[in-house]
Amino acid sequence: MLDDAAPVPAPRAADPGRPSWRHGLERFGYRATERAGTAERLVPPMPDGPGVTPRRVAPSPVLLRLGVRLPDALWSWLCRWAGWLGPLAVALFAGVLRFSGLGGPHSMIFDETYYAKDAYSLWQVGYETNWPDDANGKILSPQQSIPFRADPSYIVHPPVGKWMIGLGEQWFGMNPFGWRFVVAVLGTLSVLMIARIGRRLFRSTLLGSVAGLLLAVDGLHFVMSRSALLDMVVMFWCLAAFGFLLLDRDRTRGLIARRLEQGAPGDAGWWLCLGWRPYRLAATVCIGLTAATKWSGMYILIAFFLLGLCWDYGSRRLSGVRLAPLYTIGDFFLVGPLMVAASASVYLVSWTGWFMSGTEPGKGGYARDWALHREGLSPESVLGIKMPFQFDMSWVPDALRSLWHYHATMYDFHVGLTSPHTYQSNAWSWLVVGRPVSFFYESPKMGQSGCQVAECASEVLGIGTPLLWWTGLVALLFCLYRWALRRDWRAGAILLGLGAGYLPWLYYQERTIFLFYAVVFVPFLVLAVTMMIGALIGPATASRDRRVIGGTAAGLLVLLVMWNFLYFLPIYTGQTIPMEDWRARMWFNSWI
Repeated sequence: MLDDAAPVPAPRAADPGRPSWRHGLERFGYRATERAGTAERLVPPMPDGPGVTPRRVAPSPVLLRLGVRLPDALWSWLCRWAGWLGPLAVALFAGVLRFSGLGGPHSMIFDETYYAKDAYSLWQVGYETNWPDDANGKILSPQQSIPFRADPSYIVHPPVGKWMIGLGEQWFGMNPFGWRFVVAVLGTLSVLMIARIGRRLFRSTLLGSVAGLLLAVDGLHFVMSRSALLDMVVMFWCLAAFGFLLLDRDRTRGLIARRLEQGAPGDAGWWLCLGWRPYRLAATVCIGLTAATKWSGMYILIAFFLLGLCWDYGSRRLSGVRLAPLYTIGDFFLVGPLMVAASASVYLVSWTGWFMSGTEPGKGGYARDWALHREGLSPESVLGIKMPFQFDMSWVPDALRSLWHYHATMYDFHVGLTSPHTYQSNAWSWLVVGRPVSFFYESPKMGQSGCQVAECASEVLGIGTPLLWWTGLVALLFCLYRWALRRDWRAGAILLGLGAGYLPWLYYQERTIFLFYAVVFVPFLVLAVTMMIGALIGPATASRDRRVIGGTAAGLLVLLVMWNFLYFLPIYTGQTIPMEDWRARMWFNSWI
């Protein structure tokens, strides 16, 4: 028996090219992983899909053990299209949640009182108008009347988000379902996008679908998907820009890999012209739409521009380009101005309705006629900034001077917004969901609004799913470790995306800000949790026991997050529940 045993392999001969510590570890069974070729390292293969999954796939051993055998053709088709079927399934789940009872509460909750009416005005005359004080009651009345007036109103946010909200009003009428419809569509589509982004980022359809599922059951994302506020629109375009940048990264690196396989030297002149980059342009347009919804999109532009530079620099270094830093500097001075110009063009186009409105006082958009009879203005008059010199600005078109002056007043409003509010919160408390925002609250008595006890509560509370967000804190530390110590580009991208949506708010310590602004970075928080779940499951090369234990722990985590979402669902949707049940969900005094 002993003679038939496999011989113990002899120690490897010393290799002067390997560090000495590896020689020592090899005595204990350590084997360094084989490094993939440059082309595969540039673009790792996708897990499934046409051109990747074979046309005939062997039956699943798991299903066979359960006594289930699908027809070979159906099973092969499901495997080939799993990269779309999984994300579409979680998006469908998210859509059902978001559209169920979308018209309730039958009220203008929180800032809907501004954006629903501004959106209606934009589609009527191209600019925001004033409304009478009793407008809400007339709009929500069973015998609806819309007291629309054409006199301009002073607003402090760009128009894209309101144009999109108004689209639903044009389709379904001036009612809660109408002004929430497009936002719910964006919330549902963002779940599909995060699932596809996660799949591409982690090269795993399973992890992509997990990311989509976690975003679908985040409370803040859910509430904002059912409210006609601008922040969900900002989140959607920001996530779309990140997705397009990710596609641009894979497309560009694939082009580089093909050229290297064709024998082109790594430092050849074609590095200066990688050709047409449609995904980079699409990302820039999305960034422009983000800023044209809220000015916080400008931080997204800076962050994603730097992210694109880092990705291009990394691909050049990996390909052996000796002048990679020089090319990156060239990109900084070439791509940066082009992205700013493209985003600025999108931003200006979004103001088309304001530009086309009349210049007669009281007949066009707010301040549209401001520069009509002003020429040779000082910088202070146009920019709202005091300067020690003056210059003639008569060459600038009246419309642009008026718009710039209008923006100077908008900037003054934003930086000076310090009025106290019951539900304001400091950005330091957001990640621990310290102070949520109550969008709607009523206390029905017995017999009112379905209340069957002495006292009930009906609330729409803008708060993230607590277990998901608290897990996210650990996941962010994990991503920081992966980026700082393991140089994992995925962790760096996630941290940068989250930082772009979060860190700027830390600067405004005196400004009145709210937790629901955080919905912009929720997708990146979800990606961080998903990346940690992937590490928990373990690599494909791990032992079976390791994968079973890790997979079980990951599954329990996801189930706990889903349970936590369902537990809070009544206060996400404004359901009438007994007061005691409502108090049971107020885990901290700061949530009341």
